[in-house]
Amino acid sequence: MTLMSTRNGGIDLVRETDASVVEMWGEVDAALRAEAGLALAGALERDLPVVVDATRVQFIDSAGVAFLVQLCTLGRDEELAVSLRNPPPVVAEVLHLVGCDSVIREERTPAA
Repeated sequence: MTLMSTRNGGIDLVRETDASVVEMWGEVDAALRAEAGLALAGALERDLPVVVDATRVQFIDSAGVAFLVQLCTLGRDEELAVSLRNPPPVVAEVLHLVGCDSVIREERTPAA
């Protein structure tokens, strides 16, 4: 029997020594609400800068945008630096359309 993953996307917290990295990949939508909540809580409790790595995001809906805005807002309230790493056009365009691109600081890293 072959097991196949049915996950189309995910949100994971990677605890690096100098930052909390929230990795988002695939389809970021309302189905990831529980993962988003865990990543948000885990990132904020560490009291370190938060980097949201959106490099591998293929789709984001309003729930995904709401997660990003909430993370940035709560991070700012806690005086934590929050940045969005390498958002692909699909993410950058949605953030611009809903007027959130001024709330979320982007950072670009060279392709590996």
